[in-house]
Amino acid sequence: MSNALNSPIGLGPESWAPGNKPDPLIQNSSGRIGASVSRVDGPLKVRGKATFAAEFALDGMVYAALVFSTIPKGRIAMLDTSAAEAAPGVVLVMTHLNAPRMRPMPLFGTSEKAAGVDSLPIMQDDRVHWNGQAIAVVLAETREQADHAGSLIRVTYEAEPATTSFERAKANGTDTAWLFGHELHIEIGDAEAVLAAAPMSVDAIYRTPYQNHNAIEPHATTVVWHGDELVMHDASQLVVHQAWSLAHIFGLEEEQVRVTAPYVGGAFGGKGFWSHQVLAAAAAKLAGRPVRLALSREGVYRTVGGRARTEQRVAIGASADGHFDAIIHTGTAVSSRDKASPEAFTFPTQSTYAAGSFEIDLQLAYQDMVANSTMRAPGEAVGSFALESAVDEVAVALGMDPIELRIRNEPDKDPTSGMPFSSRHLVEAWRAGAERFGWVERNPTPGAVRDGEWLVGMGCAAATHLYVRQPGGAARITMTGNGNVTVDVAAHDAGMGTATAQTQVIAERLALDPQQVSFRFADSRMPGLVAALGSSQTVTVGAAVAAAQHALVGELLKLVGPDTPLAGLTTEEVGALDGGLAKLDEPTRHQSYGSILAQAGRDEISIEASAPPPLEMMSWSMHSYGAMFCEVRVNAVTGETRVSRFLGSMDCGRVLNSKTATSQFRGGIIMGLGLALTEQTHFDERNGRIMNPSMAEYHIPVHMDVPQIDVIWTDIPDPHAPMGARGIGELSITGTGAAVANAIFNATGKRIRDLPITPDKLM
Repeated sequence: MSNALNSPIGLGPESWAPGNKPDPLIQNSSGRIGASVSRVDGPLKVRGKATFAAEFALDGMVYAALVFSTIPKGRIAMLDTSAAEAAPGVVLVMTHLNAPRMRPMPLFGTSEKAAGVDSLPIMQDDRVHWNGQAIAVVLAETREQADHAGSLIRVTYEAEPATTSFERAKANGTDTAWLFGHELHIEIGDAEAVLAAAPMSVDAIYRTPYQNHNAIEPHATTVVWHGDELVMHDASQLVVHQAWSLAHIFGLEEEQVRVTAPYVGGAFGGKGFWSHQVLAAAAAKLAGRPVRLALSREGVYRTVGGRARTEQRVAIGASADGHFDAIIHTGTAVSSRDKASPEAFTFPTQSTYAAGSFEIDLQLAYQDMVANSTMRAPGEAVGSFALESAVDEVAVALGMDPIELRIRNEPDKDPTSGMPFSSRHLVEAWRAGAERFGWVERNPTPGAVRDGEWLVGMGCAAATHLYVRQPGGAARITMTGNGNVTVDVAAHDAGMGTATAQTQVIAERLALDPQQVSFRFADSRMPGLVAALGSSQTVTVGAAVAAAQHALVGELLKLVGPDTPLAGLTTEEVGALDGGLAKLDEPTRHQSYGSILAQAGRDEISIEASAPPPLEMMSWSMHSYGAMFCEVRVNAVTGETRVSRFLGSMDCGRVLNSKTATSQFRGGIIMGLGLALTEQTHFDERNGRIMNPSMAEYHIPVHMDVPQIDVIWTDIPDPHAPMGARGIGELSITGTGAAVANAIFNATGKRIRDLPITPDKLM
């Protein structure tokens, strides 16, 4: 049934504090953990039976359309909605003149449940803060009627001077960035002096553009009020945070708001809490009818922020043998003044390489624009491009193999915090990846390999992403007399396979068949405070399930009779085996869950528990790592770049599901190819308006742009993490951009430091 070696799996430590034993699940004997298991929600999705946010059908529902501002800063001088209100099918036009009174969004990170991306008032006055801000909501019987009526609204503005260019923003002065209460500035030694004295140095500026979210499912929400209770079916990555924040905005108690997000068609940080959800709820309240609001592609660009523009200086001073004496990583990222978090591009530099001195600093320059937001590996994706490109430049200057240079500067502890690594096997990933990719065949001379008019080159880069386990994880386990189990957690599955991997983990912990496990999630009424952010959800939920299992076993042992096999045993003495519990060192002392409940006269038992605080993050430097390998072909005539091969060699702890993990890794690499070669949001610096707000004009990789992507991993468990696992969802976009850029240099001899690497830069 469950345990092929007939050995119980213990409950493990009650927390992952330093000194506690590793999770026994690391040594599971059934082989279920790590297996290639298809998604449990796959059949529903391929049959079109999965209900997404814009597919909830409610009685009396009306459809919403937004009207967007066309200036970056100022006030609305005149707003004429009469023609729109008289248009066919129109139910309501909401503007700042009639919108309900609402508080501003509570900024994410300012309290444990806050979800807002900025703290600006939402349709509460005549002020305009960016070009694309929603200034009216039209409700109509059909979406087409709402769109048409929106086009009839007439508005004039009193424009004010606005900062709409990066250069002007920098000239206005910058501020040192803070993140979660910490200043993003580190100095160890005098890095500038060491750099000046180094036998060899590289000092360059790298630039990355603003980028937009383009999930398959546009942002959508369906809202209904039942008296003073608000129900929202949304495309959300943080249902509990969002419910609490909506309650705050509308002056409600938290229990008066329910947010669900059963299926989300892609998120990557963009399916957070934005103004459109608040506007839909406000309009539904004003109209007294359910509302569906689905943003158009243009609407996503206008109201949902993306990856911020950056300008980064990376300087590395090295000795003749390649050891780094100094690393400097400083620069500026764009932000709006009222947003929650910066594009923290210096993160990779803090822990990737050893050096004698460091200078790390992130400054913010403010533009009048939609608040930038988290976008897959925020900061780390673009920061790794700059850092890993600079490391490649050092290797070229020294005439050294770039992999050997990286291994030579491998740290034995975190180079800026001094903390020991929880588990780091990046060197093993480099060695395995180089062998599989055929790195030994690389010609180190730029431009030396040619196939007709195509120049061929190879490049590599390190990948890294911070380990995060969120505080507040909780889970409820309900077990019935037939041994079936339902686990409820307010978690999310935006396509990454959360439900599938957690079903495997739960089945393994309880020694059940997966068919006996039901994992329910994405409802703010469920336990836990879990956001699908920072590649943290798997370990956060895993720790919560472990805590609930521990509590469940404790309650089950209270129910056993005096003459039963488990009589007198404690939670430390038992483990899960074959649909029940058994003594760890005497597996024949076994009793099924159903037998325990039947003897106690119980039909079911339900236990809720919270995970312990993430103390492991305070004592260990914890990251996922990767070694990224790329082969490109660059047309010598047109400058066209084709990625012909790519390999990611990952070190991310224990992989829970090889099938969904491979999908996650490949997806991140594909996004990295877009970051490197195609993606850029174009702003008209005269008025701050996005000029390419559609997938026809904003270029993301398509099938013809993507080669066969190979993925391998070390699969070495991290003893200080639940299940031995670390995050994987954002890891593989880091390093990818640099691997492409470094391969292009090897192919052409042209060092491009300004993304995206378009053909004009290579001709």
